[in-house]
Amino acid sequence: MTKLKLSTVETDKPVKLTIELPGAVHRNLVAYAEAIGRESGQPAPDAAKIVAPMIERFMATDRAFARARKAK
Repeated sequence: MTKLKLSTVETDKPVKLTIELPGAVHRNLVAYAEAIGRESGQPAPDAAKIVAPMIERFMATDRAFARARKAK
């Protein structure tokens, strides 16, 4: 299997958000969580728990966002 961009889910003090996702996005989140479980040899994390690390990873690799933050 290809190395996933997201591997573990860090524990931090959460801030609760309520969002609506298209069904296809939710199915993909569940599938991604299952892939993390298979790759790590541990139970799959709850799909909701991988949303924040995915967004964090996305923002960390977005060069335009990094430039905008520096310019701030």
